[in-house]
Amino acid sequence: MSLVFFRYLIPHDKAPTGNTLKLGKPDAQLLVLGFIVMFTAICEGGMFDWSGVYFKEVIGVELFTFGYLIFMICMTMSRFISDFVVHKIGMKPMYKISSLFITSGIAIAIIFPTFWPALIGFSMVGLGSAAVVPMTFILAGTSKKYSAGIALSVVVTYAQVGILMGPVIIGYLAHAVNLRLSFLFMALAGLAILPVSRYYFRRFGSAEA
Repeated sequence: MSLVFFRYLIPHDKAPTGNTLKLGKPDAQLLVLGFIVMFTAICEGGMFDWSGVYFKEVIGVELFTFGYLIFMICMTMSRFISDFVVHKIGMKPMYKISSLFITSGIAIAIIFPTFWPALIGFSMVGLGSAAVVPMTFILAGTSKKYSAGIALSVVVTYAQVGILMGPVIIGYLAHAVNLRLSFLFMALAGLAILPVSRYYFRRFGSAEA
């Protein structure tokens, strides 16, 4: 597909400035966006690696891939429709909705560790987490210090840290206490998206503006 479609890429698509990453004090805008995407990636990584284990060990379901499957289906569906929703209500409310969906979904799965509540909870996590990363990438492209490509690569690095770090921390917490309580870490990460995103819009404005 790449061989077919590369001909349709925009030619000479390179910003005149900001194409070199300067080592030193982190750029404030990208730092805040990096934390937003890292918190989301912690939740996504945790769901990727531990949702099936949660359904097997905590819920006690023989076909334990149900949790992972419903999360991925809802996340995929949300990715297709979230852009439309963002255009209707704006990014700031969408961050709030996403954060509350992630936190509430994980909380439901923790408080009611039975099949249907956990399934609904994991569905909410999938629906909530899908829009955050694309929105954050768009905001990274508005950086005044770096070109869109450099800014995006910086934010993606934070995402990779989160997606690798999240499952490991959940594993350690599950060993220290239990798997059910270790999911609280993901709930807190999802909840953290709300104040950090509000701080971003208060300090840097919005992409719409």
